[in-house]
Amino acid sequence: MSSLPEYRLSPDEYLALERTADHRSEYIDGYVVAMAEGSEPHNVIVGNLVTLLNMHLREEPCRVFPSDMKVHRVDTTRYFCPDVTVVCGKSRFVDDNKDVLLNPILLIEVLSDETESFDRGTKFKPYLRLDSLFEYVEYVLVSQSSPVVERYSRQDAHKKNPG
Repeated sequence: MSSLPEYRLSPDEYLALERTADHRSEYIDGYVVAMAEGSEPHNVIVGNLVTLLNMHLREEPCRVFPSDMKVHRVDTTRYFCPDVTVVCGKSRFVDDNKDVLLNPILLIEVLSDETESFDRGTKFKPYLRLDSLFEYVEYVLVSQSSPVVERYSRQDAHKKNPG
């Protein structure tokens, strides 16, 4: 990840720029933050997670997305690119481009030394506050340097699983 730039963009300017860019970036309250390139271990872990989730969810109305799918919470000015995203039921998107998801139920980040504090800090609360059609949202952190997986969840009793 890079440091925050000296200029600010509107969310619409960011999305227009991002949709034509040759690299991924995230958007935090007006600032564009370039994403770190994934290492070999990072990409192997992400590929394995996508494969395992697709196999596990093959009988469910769910889709598994790699890091090209952005997520956004409508009451914020933040757009993130989780390493793995899962949505079940009908996908809700920001617009007709269908590249920014509003209602994931699972977000996974593979931690590296460069991204761990960002994934644990800046992303943590917005991820768990995403509006899902299900009663829960889960955020999973996977270490790429040690055999550690952490799972966090938010559960809302007032929402029902559309089954």
